[in-house]
Amino acid sequence: MFFKNARIFRFAKPFPITAEWLEEQLQADAFKPCGPQEISRQGWVAPLGKHGEQLVHSAGGYHLITLRKEEKLLPPSVINELVEDRVETIEAEQLRKVRRKEKDEIKEQVTLEMLPRAFSKNRRCFAYLAPKDGILVVDASSAKQAEDLASFLRKSLGSLPVRPPTVEQAPAFTLTGWLNESIDLPSVVALGDACELKDPSEDGGVVRCKGLDLQGDEIRSHLDAGMQVTKLAITWDNNLSFTLDEELAIRQLKFGDTLQEKLDDVEADDAVARFDAAFSLMTLELSRLIPALLDALGGEDDSAIVDEPPPSQQGEDDELFQAAITHATETGMVSVTLLQEHFGIGFNRAHNLIDALEDHGVIGPSPGSFRKLRKVLIGEPAEATA
Repeated sequence: MFFKNARIFRFAKPFPITAEWLEEQLQADAFKPCGPQEISRQGWVAPLGKHGEQLVHSAGGYHLITLRKEEKLLPPSVINELVEDRVETIEAEQLRKVRRKEKDEIKEQVTLEMLPRAFSKNRRCFAYLAPKDGILVVDASSAKQAEDLASFLRKSLGSLPVRPPTVEQAPAFTLTGWLNESIDLPSVVALGDACELKDPSEDGGVVRCKGLDLQGDEIRSHLDAGMQVTKLAITWDNNLSFTLDEELAIRQLKFGDTLQEKLDDVEADDAVARFDAAFSLMTLELSRLIPALLDALGGEDDSAIVDEPPPSQQGEDDELFQAAITHATETGMVSVTLLQEHFGIGFNRAHNLIDALEDHGVIGPSPGSFRKLRKVLIGEPAEATA
């Protein structure tokens, strides 16, 4: 279950997530196969496949999700051939020229007729949310695929404040410095045997190298000519190997023998146990790699990250907090959903208020779902502020 790629998104502000809440939110967009006249459809499926039904697989505070996309395959050559046949028939029978607009309508009609007989192609994209690390990691080879998953997840959750991380200096500058030795190579980094060099000018060329000594004369001559490193194969701490590009995308990710040996210790016949172990080992390694990698690239630019105080620090002077206490004690019932509806606020704010109410002894512990009512433990608002 090890990821082959890692495209990172940074939460722009704290985003509390529980496995129960995430499961409920994703259920509304669970995958359903394409209908007869649909060319594509996507939705959430169980990460464990046939071995599980839950749409969220959680371990160690990390939540694994899977987006499945089904697309109907209609070869353009077949469609065009049928369209041309119909156009020729119309022109011969009606003695007139078929114009472009009518031809487009014929093509659309032919496509609809062919859809029920088309083959389907299914693709699954894995990702995991790490609230404690403040990141979303997507196993996608392209930026578009990763953005598509993040966009669909945002739709399912109603809100998803994530963006790609940025570092203090351009990644291409650092990668180039590692090769031309103008920047010290971190002790945990060993150069691989592949890179991509690009001329930064508008019409500049691209040189792709593989199986070469990256610190040899041939590479050095390109660097001396002003080319920059936009992709670089590296090994990290003798445990992970991957290609890093100028967009901070991690590709061709391979985990070392140490992780494989740990995985081999798990009962081979228990598919669920092996899956869970692989996920736990992978997230542990990536949780170490990602912050260290961003630091090695010059440090993360966190100027756009909003550092909201934790719920326990929302003091008694918070008017909304006081209003939530009053609402809870007057009604005798409270939940995240009820607070959202009563105060007209978003999930994050309501979730923070619930946590603050629990921290101050106003309500009891979570019953396991954000929709379920919390038990109110006090009778008067003054008891919470005394």
